[in-house]
Amino acid sequence: MSLRDRLDVIMPGWERWYPSVFDAAQDLGLIRARVCPPSQLMLSNRHAGIQSEAIEAFRKRWAIEHDPEVDDAPVQARRPKPRPAGGRRQLKTWKR
Repeated sequence: MSLRDRLDVIMPGWERWYPSVFDAAQDLGLIRARVCPPSQLMLSNRHAGIQSEAIEAFRKRWAIEHDPEVDDAPVQARRPKPRPAGGRRQLKTWKR
């Protein structure tokens, strides 16, 4: 059942009261924000946690214990390049 269908069951005519499906679902308790510790505020950390949850759910659903493609692959997090002192980007100079 889709989120929209679940909203229709709980509160018919929700479109008159809410601007979006997500606002209605949040107010009616169908979806919740997940609180995370400050160490997970970096997107790479958060996405790694979400990806591992998705892999575990997939394994549980399909009864997979070990997948060499997933388990043996290195996890690489992209990190932004550090900026030079002063916080400004250096401009490239072109020779003529």
